[in-house]
Amino acid sequence: MNNMKLTSEIRLENLNLLVKEAGGVTELAKKAGYKQPSYLYQIINRTPVQNGKAKNIGSIMASKLEEAMNKPKGWMSQEHRKKTKPNAVYLGTMEPWDNSTPIREDEVEVPFYKEICLSAGNGFSDDIEDYNGYRLRFARSTLKKHSINPEYVVCVTADGDSMEPVIPDGTTIGINKGDKFIKDGKIYAINHDGLLRVKILKKRPGNKVLIQSFNSLEYGDEEVNMEDINVIGRVFWWSVLD
Repeated sequence: MNNMKLTSEIRLENLNLLVKEAGGVTELAKKAGYKQPSYLYQIINRTPVQNGKAKNIGSIMASKLEEAMNKPKGWMSQEHRKKTKPNAVYLGTMEPWDNSTPIREDEVEVPFYKEICLSAGNGFSDDIEDYNGYRLRFARSTLKKHSINPEYVVCVTADGDSMEPVIPDGTTIGINKGDKFIKDGKIYAINHDGLLRVKILKKRPGNKVLIQSFNSLEYGDEEVNMEDINVIGRVFWWSVLD
């Protein structure tokens, strides 16, 4: 069986990447010269048109989007999702250790909830304080440089594919529990109705919060009341461990 993606599927994925890069559908529509963003919304949402089928991105539209976002010719027809860059600050290396490993002067140990998966997909209901004794270590100076108190840092493992390709399944994530104030477009660990999740958050009018995933093709946006979630902390670092 041929598992290669159709050009229409690749272009749709790339449209979603351009939406994020532009800062929203409305902004992308303006850059591309569309008077109303509704046309782009119809394509993104796979809205059926008169013939009952969803619109695809043709060559003319693909070229228009490429030019608007300063992409090379043909960019819309090539896969790029795995090349998406993270929007978290990389703080350097970290290492697992046990009680027999000496700690250097500029290092600080933080809890690593190795057996617990903080969901980047469907979530789970275990208590994050169920700590099992594993630890990771960071350079104290790099945490200080980014105004992160080591006492508020915990590490967990992402579980699920909703944040791929940026945060793949099995990624080790660093959370700053001292940073709970929501800044639009940043990544946070949240407790949502007893489920621990890693998501992009954006504030909305009426004391609401928009919850988004990087894998937007499979996981749609969710709008919830602010009181329905508890922000555990901001995700400031991640690393894929072997």
